[in-house]
Amino acid sequence: MRRLRLALLIAALGASQAQAGVFDDEEARRQIADQKIKTEARFDQQAKAQLDLASQIQRQADELSRLRGQIETLNFELETAKKRQQDFYVDLDTRLRKFEMPAAGSAAVDGATPPNAAPTGDPAKEGQEYEAALNQFKAGKYKEAATGFAAFVQKYPDSTLAPNAQYWLGNAWYAQRNCSKAIEAQSVVTTKYAASAKAPDAWLAIATCQQELGNTTGAKRSLESLVAKYPTAPAAETAQQRLKKK
Repeated sequence: MRRLRLALLIAALGASQAQAGVFDDEEARRQIADQKIKTEARFDQQAKAQLDLASQIQRQADELSRLRGQIETLNFELETAKKRQQDFYVDLDTRLRKFEMPAAGSAAVDGATPPNAAPTGDPAKEGQEYEAALNQFKAGKYKEAATGFAAFVQKYPDSTLAPNAQYWLGNAWYAQRNCSKAIEAQSVVTTKYAASAKAPDAWLAIATCQQELGNTTGAKRSLESLVAKYPTAPAAETAQQRLKKK
């Protein structure tokens, strides 16, 4: 009887150990499964975050591309508007010269010289040289135009076309993005040729260059000078509009 009890006790202990081993294996598998689920969840979360970041970067790239396209369009429209304005002034200048040219062939322009003043030099030759420089400007050959206008005012300083040539010399420098030279040229118009019809436009051109150079005070002073000296000139109205915005 004692041996039977001992055998049963040993069998029970073995069964208990076997069951404990089974429980240990199941717990280990459960923990491994839990760890796998957590790891996969982290991977999924990281993948989603990377996908969201990639989408955000793509959206920003698309927005930058759209803005770049808008800037290019605005730049093109600005350049086109500048070109139209230049063509308008060139055409206006040509029309005024033909309209005010005396029948004798004098090249009087814009009231720079009184009607009864005697023409100097060869008006026909002066007109041809002036027209050649003006055509260079109209064709967008601003460097050549500047050279032509500079040569004209040096050769014919007292010509009735000299104020115009000096004014377009300033515009040719401005078209080359050289505001310092443009201001220098236009300043000659506002001083030496202050009585010409180009003087108000020269003041306006000076103010534009000063503004682009960051000289806000100088630009304001130039606009005020324009309004004070030439209150009835068309350029004075533009000057007043600019002054209201300052």
